[in-house]
This record gives sequence, C-alpha cells and structure tokens, in this order.
Amino acid sequence: MGNVKNVPKLRFPGFTDAWEQRKVQDIYKITRGYVLAAPETAETSSEEMPYPVYSSQTKNNGLMGYYKDYLYENAITWTTDGANAGTVCYRAGKFYCTNVCGVLLSDDGHSNKCAAEALNSVAWKWVSHVGNPKLMNNVMGEIPITLPKSVEEQDRISDFFEQIDTLIALHQRKCDEAKNLKKCMLQKMFPKDGEQFPEIRFPGFTDAWEQRKLGDMASFSKGSGYSKGDLKDDGTPIILYGRLYTKYETVISEVDTFVDEKKGSVLSKGGEVIVPASGETAEDISIASVVEKSGVLLGGDLNIITPPDDMDSAFLAISISNGKPHNDMAKMAQGKSVVHLHNSDLEKIDLPYPSYDEQRRISEFFSDLDKLITLHQRKCDEIIVLKKALLQQMFV
Repeated sequence: MGNVKNVPKLRFPGFTDAWEQRKVQDIYKITRGYVLAAPETAETSSEEMPYPVYSSQTKNNGLMGYYKDYLYENAITWTTDGANAGTVCYRAGKFYCTNVCGVLLSDDGHSNKCAAEALNSVAWKWVSHVGNPKLMNNVMGEIPITLPKSVEEQDRISDFFEQIDTLIALHQRKCDEAKNLKKCMLQKMFPKDGEQFPEIRFPGFTDAWEQRKLGDMASFSKGSGYSKGDLKDDGTPIILYGRLYTKYETVISEVDTFVDEKKGSVLSKGGEVIVPASGETAEDISIASVVEKSGVLLGGDLNIITPPDDMDSAFLAISISNGKPHNDMAKMAQGKSVVHLHNSDLEKIDLPYPSYDEQRRISEFFSDLDKLITLHQRKCDEIIVLKKALLQQMFV
C-alpha cells in the first residue's frame, strides 16, 4: 500500500501509490516576471496579440498587453513581495506578469493546478516578515511539496479543482454583474441634482418628483448604549452601528447578534430607518438601513428616523445612501479620527421623492437586486469553503 504518511485521505479510484516529496527547485526552473513598460502595438501575426497581464495574483484591472519577448504559457506564479507574498496560482494559457511575481517553469508536465494547489498550502510558511513580506526565488526553491508520482493523477486533480474554480468565478461574476447593474440603476432611477424627473422609471409614472427637507416629514430619535462586550450567544437581537458597514444591506430582516436587554433600551417597532452616528470616514457614515421587524434593540450610536405614512422606509434608506442626499450627509459629517453625524444634520437633507406607489416599485426593484447579489455571494462563499475542505482531504 506504500507509505501511509504520503497517501491522501481522499483520492480518485485507481490510484494507490504513495505520493513523493521533492523540493521546488528539483521540479521547476525558477524565474521572475519583468518590469513592463507601456505595451507595444500588436501586429497582424496571430502570435502578436494582447494577453492578460498579472501583478501580484490578480490582473491589473483587466489590463491586456503585448510585449513581444515576455510571454509565459501554462505556468505557476507566486507573489514575491507585499501583503500577498507567498500566494500561488496556476496560469493556464499565455500571459505576462510583472516583477512582483515569481514564475515556475517545467517541460515535463508538472506545471499544473495540482502542483500549484499543493504549493499554495505551504508557501505562506516560508514568507519572511522582516520588513516588507517577501518570498524570493532562492527560498521558493527550497520548499518541499508532496505530489502524486503519476502525472495522470495530477491531471485528474487539476481538472477537478479547475471545475471548482470555474464555479467560483461564475458566481462571483454574476454577483459583480448584479452589483454593477444596481450601481447603474441607482444613477438612472433617481433625478439628477436640480431635476424633477429620473432618466428611467416604471411604466405608468409620469408626475414630477417632489422635494422637501427630511426634518419636515420624519421624526428622529437615538438608540441606547450597548457595546461589543455586551454580546451573548442568545437573548434579545440587537443592531450595533458597526454592523451596518460589514453585515447588513438596505433592509435588515435577520439579526444575528444578541444581548441581555437593559432597562431603558430602545426597541424597534418595524420600519425605522437607521443611520450610524459615528464612523471612520464621511463616506462610510452616510448610509442607511431599514429595520424590518419589531422587537430589535437599537444600539446607542444609531440615529433613528421614523418616516411618515406616505414614505416607504426602504425607499428612504436607498435615497439617503445614494445620490445627492448621500453627498449632502457626507459633507455634514464632522471629525478627524472619528467622524460624527447627528439627527440635526439629517433633518437638513433635501429629499426628492415620487408618489408612494412609485416609491414601492423602486424599493422592490432594488430589494430583488440585493437578493440576487446575496444569492450569488453566498453560493460563491459556500463553494470556497467546500474547496478548502477538499484541499485538506485530497492533498498530503
């Protein structure tokens, strides 16, 4: 059965031999990317065409280039410098890379995704953190990796993880497309500054939008003080202001943090719009969310807006978080290391708005987009977790 220590827990049928450990320098020619100037103009030759350019482990914002002499094909790269030092990727097809990438080249079939995944699991341990993190060529060459002796088994593993990465990329792309659509529609479905009509609206709505001070329509209050130190595994659900930056979308339907309720706490009635009262930047603080359910505790660093009956809460939150109201809020936020925003500031916001029915159509449209974004992001995250588990089972 071979060396049990060098046999993975999970493998494809038909493969039983023990894997073997070798140093990277015994398998690959080790080189590095280039300092790339502006790309040359491609000629008519089929070989002279733009290819992806990688800096660190991502493309340079989708940059494509033609550099004539610096082309690699089907190779493994790793980040040599910076925060991502030690991150390893397999690059299929032809590509260029900059001088913050190292490159592993082989003529005997070892340059595949199986080897890249095996190396990626251990390379980070060899990164030097003296000054700027680094993983240079000489150190990379000394790293031992354990691989199947059979190139066929390597290829099976490579193909399998290539399919997983394709699924991850698919859901991430769909998530990004939905985010871009949302950004575009936010610009087009609300009137530009000084105008009364949006560029795009639903059929049947033709009236000009009104504009009033938010303080003339809504009522305002504050949450009550709780901190992260008060959090429990269960109890009364609570929203702390920091979670508005990291967790929640426009409508908060589920809350996953809890505390023991204190006397004098502020509980939601459902439909309140909440805005953080402090944050790191003016842009961060100028956001709003709707608390959908009643009985949720609202933390002390939250401004609470209760809209009138003819104002849809989700529409109000979307309006505050985007366009002119958002920009006006950002200008009002005051502070240096921490910026603050008060209800007295929110009262001054000029809010454009249409009829209640049109408000509802707009908020429902963006709610559907948010659900789509969440769906694809959740799928992407689930597959990433699955990949991590399989990597632990399918490699020695």
